[in-house]
Amino acid sequence: MLDHLIKGVTVVDGTGGPAFTADVGIRNGRIVGVGKVTEPARTSEDAGGLVLTPGFVDPHTHYDAQLFWDPYATPSLNHGVTTVVAGNCGFTLAPLHPGRPEDADYTRRMMAKVEGMSLVALEQGAPWSWQGFGEYLDALEGRIAVNAGFMVGHCALRRYVMGPEAVGGQPTEEQLGAMLRLLHESMDAGAWGLSTTQSSTHSDGDGQPVASRHARPGELLALARAVGEHEGTQLEAIVAGCLDRFSDDEIELLVEMSAAAGRPLNWNVLTVDAAVPDRVPRQLEAGERARKAGGRVVALTMPILTPMNMSLGTFCALNLIPGWGEVLGLPVPERIGKLRDPAVRAEMLRRADSEEAGVFRRLADFGRYVIGDTYSPANAGLTGRVVRDIARERGQDPFACLVDICAEDELRTVLWPMPPDNDPASWALRAETWRHEDVLLGGSDAGAHLDRMCGAPYTTRFLGDCLRGRRLVGLEAAVKMLTDDPARLFGLRERGRIAEGMHADLVLLDPERIDAGPATLVHDLPGVSPRLDSRALGVRAVWVNGVEVIRDDVVTGAVPGTVLRSGRDTETVRTR
Repeated sequence: MLDHLIKGVTVVDGTGGPAFTADVGIRNGRIVGVGKVTEPARTSEDAGGLVLTPGFVDPHTHYDAQLFWDPYATPSLNHGVTTVVAGNCGFTLAPLHPGRPEDADYTRRMMAKVEGMSLVALEQGAPWSWQGFGEYLDALEGRIAVNAGFMVGHCALRRYVMGPEAVGGQPTEEQLGAMLRLLHESMDAGAWGLSTTQSSTHSDGDGQPVASRHARPGELLALARAVGEHEGTQLEAIVAGCLDRFSDDEIELLVEMSAAAGRPLNWNVLTVDAAVPDRVPRQLEAGERARKAGGRVVALTMPILTPMNMSLGTFCALNLIPGWGEVLGLPVPERIGKLRDPAVRAEMLRRADSEEAGVFRRLADFGRYVIGDTYSPANAGLTGRVVRDIARERGQDPFACLVDICAEDELRTVLWPMPPDNDPASWALRAETWRHEDVLLGGSDAGAHLDRMCGAPYTTRFLGDCLRGRRLVGLEAAVKMLTDDPARLFGLRERGRIAEGMHADLVLLDPERIDAGPATLVHDLPGVSPRLDSRALGVRAVWVNGVEVIRDDVVTGAVPGTVLRSGRDTETVRTR
């Protein structure tokens, strides 16, 4: 007898082939029938007019901590994501040195700073009871609703072996050997491989460059070669040029790491803007060089625009504009005084519009900011309004106007910059880029920057746009991009498609309604900390390993997810 039967549904199977109508039977967590299924089932549903797809795979998340207090990985699971890849950007909660309890506090403060996680939630919501990476994975086993795979972070490896000297220091030969042994132990326990960062934007809770940024190429290549000794492993790396354009040295490093490991390397995130036409070809040059060297370098890119809110009161991307951090790092009263000084504002704008600002220059068009949440009576009625319109009414320049608004709220005002790349030419360039062999859709950062952005709904918003919006990609191709393509890159065993014998990770959706609601602020983290959430629209049900976990955007309470371990649940994706 079947556990569940979905009857008369339109199947989009993840292969990119034409949709077809069929019954789909589920038993013991697997798909056991696709076509005309007559075997009786304990439960069944008629799904005429609905679409059944494989569960979506998000290749870049930071759910490492959130899964302890939210085993449903919301809102990703609501939006049909049944498999998440975490442990990215060189940042993981394990391993932790047993002799240095202060390392856990360092890690929490680093994650709060670099990935925008709530420090209170990190302190109260996770047990911090592990030492080795395997113990961390074991702490999640059997208590999550999604399937989750984890890279091991370079920063954690360095900290474990080198202690505080990981920031600023170089490992001795003995320490590098210990780091390699620790990486091997982590992969033996199921880590998917190594993640690392060299990005100039990544600083720890003390404001210092994170540990992996101090690694030299020899260390990175030694770790990459170790990854290549294990079945079903990967590399993930971030360098400074990911935000804009790679340098020659950065391309060479990514290529050499992938070739040394004989494993794919993915990086996040490729931004597409028709106003910067040379960026995409330059970034994809890494993939072209990698193929010649026997490696593979894959760019992640988002199929939607995911705005990130700003604030003059808390650390955000504005702090990364050259010269701005000194002002925005001052105590609030002193900060307000500086910001209200016309000479200070003029110098800040000059620095923001200079070549040294790089990709952050686009943040300085303050007339295009939309006012979000406000907190003072003086700002009543401003929420949702564009700064340039308010500035015109007040006879001010946009930045001075924005400063006055924020000062009334003691700098708590939420600011939403309107994306500059929302034009038809940029969307046409995205559609072209998505089809490139070295490009993969994804990069939500879900689980990070919780009160600043909400990238998790990219799956449903993209499908809604494909079906009823710009229609840049057909439904079958779009589903393949969200399911089978990432499953194949990561070597997921028996996931990513609808076919007999595959794991029953499934999404049942209404093609007339599939979409994502607006991001709204909720306070449901440990310590009542805030995060942005978004409702899924048109998602009828989600199954993970054959068990229903979502019905009409509500979690069922079941936790059938699997901690996906390298070798057991992933196979090697070779580059040669």
